[in-house]
Amino acid sequence: MLDTLFNNPIIFLAWLVGLVAAISIHEFSHALVADRLGDPTPRIQGRLTLNPMAHLDPVGTIMLLLVRFGWGKPVQFDPYNLRNPRRDAALISIAGPISNLLLAAALSLLLRLAFLIPAASSPLLLVLYGLVQPIIYMNVILAVFNLVPVHPLDGFKIVGGILPEEYARQWYELEPYGMIFLLFLIFPFFGGVAPIGRIIYPIINFFLSIFLPGASTGGVV
Repeated sequence: MLDTLFNNPIIFLAWLVGLVAAISIHEFSHALVADRLGDPTPRIQGRLTLNPMAHLDPVGTIMLLLVRFGWGKPVQFDPYNLRNPRRDAALISIAGPISNLLLAAALSLLLRLAFLIPAASSPLLLVLYGLVQPIIYMNVILAVFNLVPVHPLDGFKIVGGILPEEYARQWYELEPYGMIFLLFLIFPFFGGVAPIGRIIYPIINFFLSIFLPGASTGGVV
């Protein structure tokens, strides 16, 4: 992604906007659901906002630009403030990916409606597509990536909320080893493709085929 900064600064800016938008809506949704479920922690910490400055992690953002793997500032919540900690933690976790997919779907609908307007100018449509496409890409990628059931990704707590209590306890015993699993998944082995890419590329491409027909990830993770 960073290589486009020198080749095409406008495209780089569009992708940067897409990245910031995806992270902001993702983390804001975590905070909003936690707040609605009775935990004031995100509100107290100033996370109940769409302001990107509240959600961007400087190191995580730089890593995304450099190596296409990074993170936003995690939304913290106190399980003791939740009525059903395990279930509510899963709801808080899944809110981020769902918000990304909903935003991608809404922007996809906007594009389709714009192309249906007979009097619309072709250059304006191309500009609109160029601005919206990166936002859809980033939201789909962030959503699918975070659904991988490995701590600290959202998918880990989502699975923990679905499993019966006995199995959930065993599942959460894997939490301390999450970063080891994640590093193994994102490290590119033979063929230059990270194992996690082989898992999520087909899912990402499925959503992109709906939101942006003819689109492909081209190897984002």
